[in-house]
Amino acid sequence: MPVKPAKRGTFFWLALAFKALCVVVTVAAPLASVWLASSLAAYANRATWLPVASALLFFPGLPLAWEGIAALRRSRAKAPKRRFLTFGDRLILRTLAINGLFLVVLLACFPQRAFLALSTRGDWMLDGHHGPTAESVRRGLLGCAGAVEWLYSAASHNPYRDRDVQRDDVQPTPTPTPAPTLKPAPTPAPVAPAKPTLHPVVAAMPREAETSIEAVGKYIAEREPDPKLRVKALHDWVADRVAYDAAGYTAHDVPAGSYDPQAVFASRVGVCAGYAKLMVLLGKASGDEIHYVVGDARSQSAPLEGEGHAWNAAKIDGAWYLIDATWDAGPVSEGKFEKQYSTEYLFTPPEQFIVSHFPDDAKWQLLEEPLSRAEFFRRPVVAPALFSYGLAFRSPDQSQVTVRDGAIDVLLDNPRGAFLLADVQPKQGGERTKCEVSPPAAVRCALPADGSYDLRVYANAQRYGTYEYVGAIQVNARR
Repeated sequence: MPVKPAKRGTFFWLALAFKALCVVVTVAAPLASVWLASSLAAYANRATWLPVASALLFFPGLPLAWEGIAALRRSRAKAPKRRFLTFGDRLILRTLAINGLFLVVLLACFPQRAFLALSTRGDWMLDGHHGPTAESVRRGLLGCAGAVEWLYSAASHNPYRDRDVQRDDVQPTPTPTPAPTLKPAPTPAPVAPAKPTLHPVVAAMPREAETSIEAVGKYIAEREPDPKLRVKALHDWVADRVAYDAAGYTAHDVPAGSYDPQAVFASRVGVCAGYAKLMVLLGKASGDEIHYVVGDARSQSAPLEGEGHAWNAAKIDGAWYLIDATWDAGPVSEGKFEKQYSTEYLFTPPEQFIVSHFPDDAKWQLLEEPLSRAEFFRRPVVAPALFSYGLAFRSPDQSQVTVRDGAIDVLLDNPRGAFLLADVQPKQGGERTKCEVSPPAAVRCALPADGSYDLRVYANAQRYGTYEYVGAIQVNARR
């Protein structure tokens, strides 16, 4: 009579599930190591074949070598200890130990760069592929990049983060974007952005009215009843009257007075925290609700890595608006501040503001579906003028790419027929080389040698005249 097989209990199935999990982790650990190392290589414009080739080293090369050394030492021992683990168990544990150590070392050495590399170049192996499968894999990789965002946040130093001026317990409600009409509106012709003008109250404000923050806020409130125009006047006063502390910023030695709103008001010199805090205090004096927001910002001077920054959000008639008086005061070029009043970052729509400003607290994105930090760093760096001309980067649609044929092709959406120019410049500095532009929006740039380049695009409503910077992409050339 055949023997009936013994019934397998719960412990057996739990052990089997645990074993299967260990096998999955054993395969995933070397893949994670290679993915991180190759993404760092692609981000730094280095060869990716070496990290990929090292996959065989991480598994099974080094684990088997470790096992061989252990077996050799065991054979030479006079009284070898009894082994409780099987060969497979030992191989799994050694694979996890080697790859875990390698990942820890990489993340410890490059805490910020690791997140940036995974966000911007984690899909380097999919370059040139845009089918449904490739896009699904790309989204999955971008989601995995978010797993190390905490390390980026812990390692990044934002000098304005611990200098908040109020308890931030406000819960802003995003303003939904109106749904498009069924009948599309005709595409408008390209029009250059209008030249900004100071609010009349600010332009005509006498010096004796500017004795204190409270005096300025009350002066504006008494003469401008419209709340939106009143906040504009506050923004205009700060953007026009305060100069950026370019010397301290360039020397990485910003004095405490450049952060303090009272000191900034007295000296009329400050950094972004001083501008933003001054907006808060002026709002209190004028009866307007203005909040201080901190986070990362990407600009033409810091396109990929970003840098710590501070700006404002204002509540007007129940709706929230985003403001950056610092960037509207003027640019810093070659260590010097250039006064250049603007309104590009005054009441900027949230979907445009998020392209360059990422708040630490997602609620201040003012978006119904907040953007992840990985997506923020992945997008091309653009200026508000890009939206003014109705432009959009179609291909490539990320902040950094690698090309291997000595040239890069860029395609933009240009429904309004704006005129475009483009150039490339080595990141280490050097001569700018003009690119070939084929109307309406095809750009081809030759890259004279291997290296990293900044590709910048400019636009104008007319063929002749001054072209405005609208966006940039970093190009890594490798042959």
